[in-house]
Amino acid sequence: MGDEALLLVPGLMCDHTVWEPVMPALEARLRCTVVALADVDDLARMAHALLADAPARFALAGHSMGARVALEVLRQAPQRVSRIALLDTGYLARAPGAAGEEEARKRQSLLDLARAQGVRAMATEWVQGMVHPQRIADDVLIGRIVAMFERKSADTFARQIRALLGRPDASAVLGAIAVPALVLCGRQDSWAPVPQHQQIHQRIAQATLAVVEEAGHMAPMERPDAVSAHLLRWLDQD
Repeated sequence: MGDEALLLVPGLMCDHTVWEPVMPALEARLRCTVVALADVDDLARMAHALLADAPARFALAGHSMGARVALEVLRQAPQRVSRIALLDTGYLARAPGAAGEEEARKRQSLLDLARAQGVRAMATEWVQGMVHPQRIADDVLIGRIVAMFERKSADTFARQIRALLGRPDASAVLGAIAVPALVLCGRQDSWAPVPQHQQIHQRIAQATLAVVEEAGHMAPMERPDAVSAHLLRWLDQD
């Protein structure tokens, strides 16, 4: 990897906290920077802002919405990305019809809760379906996730929801990837399940699919040792 940098992109209402558990292993190998996403309501604009501050060439890993931003980075400047890791994410636009309306309704319900009772109340409800069921009682893990969300405002949540509801289809971006690629998810990720990642994997000409056992959507925080091991193997790929 030489002096190449690795940019780590957090997801919806997340920050450096989601990547901190895997950073020690990664930083032993190369320079790592957790990207602070632009506080805007469009994934392409988030990607544009990331590129404005990024090195000329870099490795890129994104988690959840951060992986969707990473795909937009690839859409805008594929020549600058040396390798890509997509964790616990998706690639399709919002579904048309009833399914898409239901997604919007669920996201709006969480936003309404954040505005009425505060981001902490929203995060406490949201996290119930985002980790392995056995980790719900893990006060340390849950506390870190809720505190991470609480550092952001309901207005930021609203903008990020608009960005996700307006997300573009990234099928063509996946099909054009020609650098080492890792597709990873938790076995118990109910928000972005394993079959969804199998589809992503199939659309990339040469990619590695990794399923982390005993982990939900927040795999880097739930099983950092396993996620680190997969990321290190990805960094070793030519």
